[in-house]
Amino acid sequence: MEPSLGRDPEPAADGMSVPATADRTTPDAAARHDAGRQPNPSGQGDAAERAYQEHRPMLYGLAYRMLGSVHDADDVLQEAYLRWTGADRSAVAEPRRYLTRVVARLAVDALRARQARREEYIGTWLPEPVSTEPSPFGAVDTSDLSMAVLHLMERLTPPQRAVYVLHTAFGLPYTEIAGILERSAEDCRQLHHRAEAALAGRARFSTDPAELNRLIDGFVAAARLGDVARLERLLADDVVVWSDGGGRARAARNPIAGRAKAVRFFAAVLGRPLSAVPARLNGGPALLIDGERARYALTVAVSGGRIAGVYMVVNPDKLGGISAPQGVPLRRP
Repeated sequence: MEPSLGRDPEPAADGMSVPATADRTTPDAAARHDAGRQPNPSGQGDAAERAYQEHRPMLYGLAYRMLGSVHDADDVLQEAYLRWTGADRSAVAEPRRYLTRVVARLAVDALRARQARREEYIGTWLPEPVSTEPSPFGAVDTSDLSMAVLHLMERLTPPQRAVYVLHTAFGLPYTEIAGILERSAEDCRQLHHRAEAALAGRARFSTDPAELNRLIDGFVAAARLGDVARLERLLADDVVVWSDGGGRARAARNPIAGRAKAVRFFAAVLGRPLSAVPARLNGGPALLIDGERARYALTVAVSGGRIAGVYMVVNPDKLGGISAPQGVPLRRP
């Protein structure tokens, strides 16, 4: 958990709304970011850069938790950097607090803008996986970054998600969150209560690394041998498989619920020649699977010693930033 951010004056009242972020960082956005990083002859630019870079891992963790998208988080941080370099920093006592407010508000606006685009998304939408070996979020707990938790957080409204992340992941008191979101402290308390109720299923998922590794290894072994019986033993009765192709790759458009249906699905998918390598995604063990037609990033959620959820990201737009060495055959032809 991150420490409290302390006190600092409000960011300049220049409006916090941002246009809808794209699914991928655009050249224009990158150019704006580079332009904002030009050195300042007075030396103030260097000081601003150092302050920003010092807090960037924390800010990136905040934006990613809020948005579940690497590219949307990058866009938010680029905009926050430009606002930071253009602000009157002589009035800012604590850059960390100031930047947190800017990033949180930009992320809320980005979430609202994304809701309209989500209606046009083809099939199931899953968070964009991020490699955490090494972690881009600094030396902090990443257990709340699992695909299972981020997927559950999609149930929340933008204000609920902001309050939940700021209070639960970063330990901010409701009085500070109230200043960030321009709401009352009691309103923020109620938003957090509703968020916790919506995320009640989070408590059932295990975060024990040994258990996660054991089940991932068992999944690989069962797939490599084509051992359907072993695969059945690994899956919970009420397992759900989510597959995100985004219309860019072949994937199941609806969740696959129940052990029998999940086994049939994996028997079809894993019955083809595939290769896989282990990876660390979103703070936990995962698999990067390469097939004849598609590439998958696969993570699991564990409950009661069995796999309760499987998250397969197939959309190539969400896998561009993840690389892995050549894998070994998962199932031979």
